Amino acid sequence: GVGGHCIAVDPWFLADSAPQETALIQAARRVNDAKPGHVAEQVVKAAEGLPSPTIACLGLSYKADIDDLRQSPAIDIVKRLAAELDGRVLVVEPHAESLPEELEGAAGLSLSGLHEALEAADIVVLLADHRAFRDLDRNLLEGKVLIDTRGAWRKKNVENKG
Repeated sequence: GVGGHCIAVDPWFLADSAPQETALIQAARRVNDAKPGHVAEQVVKAAEGLPSPTIACLGLSYKADIDDLRQSPAIDIVKRLAAELDGRVLVVEPHAESLPEELEGAAGLSLSGLHEALEAADIVVLLADHRAFRDLDRNLLEGKVLIDTRGAWRKKNVENKG
């Protein structure tokens, strides 16, 4: 889904001021607002049968190659995974030095380096298509379940098993 401080919020102001004329906007926002739950469900389903899965979540910002985490759907996804999975969630965000306060203290959740997270991961979830993730050595993804929410790896012919 989309995020950020404008696109994720402003349509609701329009819908509130003219509910009868904004049915399409409202429908689009409901679909977008449900996306984090949908992605989290995909990851939980992929983790079924793994006794203590390690999930590498790549990216927290709401779009590629920025450090702005405001209204980012990735934060909600990571929060849900930490709450729902009995395992580890390793977050890789090259544009942040620490986890945002919304994620601080979540059990099984930690900020990690890219290579450490990929080495440990059973499942790799691409949440923001930062250049560092788009351009990584595809051999590092071998044997992992991949969930590419940005379509970045499909474009590069990387098998998506998620």
